[in-house]
Amino acid sequence: MIEILSGTNRPGSNALRISTVIEGLYRELGAEVRILDLADMPPEIFQPTAYAEKPATFKPLCDRVLKADGLHVVTPEYNGSFPGVLKYFIDMLKFPESFEHRCVAFTGEAAGLWGGIRSVEQLEMVFNYRNAYMLPERTFITQVHNKLNDAGELTDEFQLGLLKKQCAEFVSFVNRNSGMAARESG
Repeated sequence: MIEILSGTNRPGSNALRISTVIEGLYRELGAEVRILDLADMPPEIFQPTAYAEKPATFKPLCDRVLKADGLHVVTPEYNGSFPGVLKYFIDMLKFPESFEHRCVAFTGEAAGLWGGIRSVEQLEMVFNYRNAYMLPERTFITQVHNKLNDAGELTDEFQLGLLKKQCAEFVSFVNRNSGMAARESG
């Protein structure tokens, strides 16, 4: 199972729209996939007491990460970085097993010309620290607001081609590395 992590809880976000495009690409490849939307985080997780004891309502989201063979993180760039809610979500997950030897791919999206490169590079530091297996092929969607139509379809054929290639490579990467990850954790 590949979980696509839509990296913001902003309603109607471009990250969620790109996540939906990516979901369709994985389905075309025959991969088992679903979107984990940070908008689904339970409000209780934001209570200060959640650091010591996670609310039961957060467990289903945590379990989805723990059971995933791969995570495809789609992150916007907010103020030169990734959204704070994404960092908070990462911080609330079980340590170290949530990302330890888990396959991860990154797609950045932004309104600017860099397509979220800063947010992806910063996330790579976090996931590297957590010993994730990272797909080297990253994709950046530049000027995302000009490349999605009202139906949420990615209209830029070049960017769509990059996403297709990334998804195909990630399926292969997950298939190659998930057995190794099981051996290392067992």
